[in-house]
Amino acid sequence: MVDVGSKEPTNRVARASALVRMQPATLRRIQDRVMSKGDVLEVARLAAIMAVKRTADLIPLCHPLSVDGADVSFEFPDKQSVAIEAKVRVTAKTGVEMEALVAVSTAALTIYDMCKSVDRGMTIERIRLEEKVGGKSGHFVREEETGESNNQSS
Repeated sequence: MVDVGSKEPTNRVARASALVRMQPATLRRIQDRVMSKGDVLEVARLAAIMAVKRTADLIPLCHPLSVDGADVSFEFPDKQSVAIEAKVRVTAKTGVEMEALVAVSTAALTIYDMCKSVDRGMTIERIRLEEKVGGKSGHFVREEETGESNNQSS
C-alpha cells in the first residue's frame, strides 16, 4: 500500500458510472417492478452502498476509508439501458475513486443477477470514473463529447 501517513486529510469526491444493456422487455419489467427477485433498482442501490463500505476488502492495496456519504442513482437513456451513477464522499488522506467504481460495478452485477432468468444476453458496459475532486492531483472531469479526460489542478 502507498504510505499516506504524512498527508493531511482533505474533502474528496469521486463519481463513477456504468451502463447495463438488455432487451426492452427486461427494462420494462424492471421499471414496473415485477421481477421475481424483487425491486431490482432498490436492491442494486443497497448492494452498491454495501460495496462502497467493503472496497478495501475487495481491492488488495486499497486503503480502508470511513466514508462520509454515498449516493447511487439510475436513469434510462433509451428503451434498453440502465445508466448507473455513484457519487462517494470522504474526508481522508486518499481518494474514493475505487469506492465509486466498485459501487457502479456491484450495482450492474446485481441488476444482471436479478434479471438473468429472463435475459441472459444483458451486457455490462462502460464502467468508468467520471469525476474526481480533491487531493494533490486536483480535479478530473471526463469530457462527454470525446470521452477523453480533462485533468485540472485545484
